Amino acid sequence: MGRSAATVGVNPDNVKEAVLTLVVALVEILRELLLRQALRRMAGGTLTEDEVERLGETFMRLEQVLDDLKHEHGLVESVNQFRAGLDDLVYDLLEGFVAMDAPDARELTPL
Repeated sequence: MGRSAATVGVNPDNVKEAVLTLVVALVEILRELLLRQALRRMAGGTLTEDEVERLGETFMRLEQVLDDLKHEHGLVESVNQFRAGLDDLVYDLLEGFVAMDAPDARELTPL
């Protein structure tokens, strides 16, 4: 632990920017998850050529829209920082789950 936290600094002067940062970061994460799912489906042969083409175009357009939003609103750095904090949070959670599989961890009382 000790890494950066997934936070968005909010005050009355930047509420719109903070909300947009959060939304863009979450949509980026969802896009990445959906892309991974699409790649698995492609590898499994469950998508038609038309579906593959449409998905590819959609993912490229969505990425461009997100990049445009970040640049138009000056959010590149804030989204990156928020994403880094989320990555750290997920890493810490996974590290905790792995630690729970350790023999000593079975003796711990759940919260």
